[in-house]
Amino acid sequence: MAKSFFGGVHPDDMKRLSCEKAITPFPAPKLVTIPMSQHIGAPCKPLVKVGDYVTVGQKIGDNEGLCAPVHASVSGKVKQVAEKPHTNGSLCMAVVIENDGEYTLCPDCQPRESIDGLLPGALISIIREAGIVGMGGAAFPTHFKLSSCIGKIDTLIVNAAECEPYITADDRLLREESERFLKGLRIVMKIFGLDHAYVGIEANKPQAIEAVSAVAGEGIEVVTLRTRYPQGAEKQLIQAIAGRLVPPGTLPAEVGCAVMNAATCAAICDAVYDGMPTVKRVVTVTGRGVKEPANYLVPIGTPFEALLEKAGMVDDPYKVISGGPMMGAAQFDLSVPILKGCNSVLVLTQKERTEVPDPHCIRCGKCITVCPMHLMPLYLYKFERMNHYDNMVDYNIYDCIECGCCAYICPAKIPLVQSFRTAKLELRTVKPREPVKS
Repeated sequence: MAKSFFGGVHPDDMKRLSCEKAITPFPAPKLVTIPMSQHIGAPCKPLVKVGDYVTVGQKIGDNEGLCAPVHASVSGKVKQVAEKPHTNGSLCMAVVIENDGEYTLCPDCQPRESIDGLLPGALISIIREAGIVGMGGAAFPTHFKLSSCIGKIDTLIVNAAECEPYITADDRLLREESERFLKGLRIVMKIFGLDHAYVGIEANKPQAIEAVSAVAGEGIEVVTLRTRYPQGAEKQLIQAIAGRLVPPGTLPAEVGCAVMNAATCAAICDAVYDGMPTVKRVVTVTGRGVKEPANYLVPIGTPFEALLEKAGMVDDPYKVISGGPMMGAAQFDLSVPILKGCNSVLVLTQKERTEVPDPHCIRCGKCITVCPMHLMPLYLYKFERMNHYDNMVDYNIYDCIECGCCAYICPAKIPLVQSFRTAKLELRTVKPREPVKS
């Protein structure tokens, strides 16, 4: 069994709703909306205009700097290039394509039988052109992560923990397509020049552990992890598997480690061997607010409402979330599309409402005992309420990974994570509010 880490919680994982549902191809809708921002970094600039004909896998957006290009997931005519609702709550420039139903493949998408002659730089270039990002939700451009770690790491870890409740997309991927995942992992090992890698899977996924172990082969070690949230967070995963502590304010490469998501590895296999960019991904549609939970292989740009129409939604749902209940974002518009980093659409019912009017901290300290980053959420919340931003920085607000453990355990049901997100946004992008005089 792997080592442990500080803090964390044990919520009901609720994976039983969808974990036995095999991945099913989802039919592309008549219109797909491809946002130009599906990654951390500069948004893409559209490369097409209204009236253009595009094919599956054709690059339709790109930019310089920290950016991952975007591609058409269907073939057809471009109907709009305009701002559209985004899962992050803003409006974002997007390309709307009218699906012609032909799924004509872009001529640039050519398979390779072997990668023996490809050097790390060439492989990273292929990954960049395929628009691959961290598909566990972080959406950091993968090519940038790989290139920045070359020569700095000695330990490669795959995050297959999928620790957040309800989500089973990676579980099903590992069960059904373990060889595809492992081919992608070996490409990453080749890039880093490593002959050994770890695959961390939580103990509540025995079938995935068995499936990967059966075909892992030499140099790939499957590590069974304790079932505890947030086991899949980068720094906690490194501590559990490698026994190394990543210092505050630093990246995993500082301690010689790199962490890749399981779905990202599968996408790398598609790009390098099949020549296919990221135009589809596995999405879990689940929750007590869904009549038929499922795991779908969904074209990027498919609206949430199409998925929920097929899965069936109960009357009067409480909340629709992009992602899981701990770190996901509630949606205000069901026309928002599936993005590369979206692994789940979760529907909660009115019976699952947890907020209370005018919550007050009772200083019980439970949030401190569960914070995996050794922070003091009750003080961070107090400082945020009083607009004392200097104090929040002193108390390491930027180390908060927004895992939601503090909010989950809080008996007063204080929206702690939301307050920390608001504070970080103000610190980074706008002039902070004037402090409240005590």
